Amino acid sequence: MTKKQVVVLASGVFDVLHYGHVAFLEEAKKHGGKNAKLVVIVARDSTVERLKGRKTVIPEDQRRALVEALKPVDEAILGYESSDFKQSVERAIQKIQPDIIAVGYDQNDVESIVRDVVEKGKFKVRIVKVRKFGSEELNSSSKIKRKLLEMGQNYKRRIESPITRSGLFTKKKT
Repeated sequence: MTKKQVVVLASGVFDVLHYGHVAFLEEAKKHGGKNAKLVVIVARDSTVERLKGRKTVIPEDQRRALVEALKPVDEAILGYESSDFKQSVERAIQKIQPDIIAVGYDQNDVESIVRDVVEKGKFKVRIVKVRKFGSEELNSSSKIKRKLLEMGQNYKRRIESPITRSGLFTKKKT
C-alpha cells in the first residue's frame, strides 16, 4: 500500500526574495517528511496593498514564478482575490487540502486566523509555526529595502559632494 503524500501549505508576499524566504520554505517542507509536497500561495498585489498599505516592488506573476523556481517548492499559486482574508484561507484549504499549514515565526495574526478557520471548518489540518532562522543581517524584505534606501542616500551624497561636482572624479576629455 502506497503512503499518501503529505501536502504542506505555506504562504507569503515574497516581495524582494531573500534567504529568509528560502529558509522558511525549506523548514516548512521538512515538517511534511521526506516525500512531502510543498504548495506555496503567493499574495496578490491587491491583497498586499489592502493589508499592508503599500504596493509591491515585484509584480505578482513574477513573484509566483520566482517562488516556484526555488528548490523546496513543488507548486506556487497566486492567492485568491477577496476582501475577506478568512474566506481566502478557507478557499485555499478546501482547494489544496493540505495536511499541514506552515506559518512563519512572526506571523501571529496569520496563525490566529488560520487556526480559527481550521477549527470552525473542522478541517483535519495540523498548523506548525516555523522557527526563526538565524540572525543574518538581510533576512527580511524590510531590512533589504532599508539597506537599499541607505545605500541610495549615501550614493546621492557622494554624487552631490563638492569634490565630485568639481570634477575630481570625472574623466577629462582630451
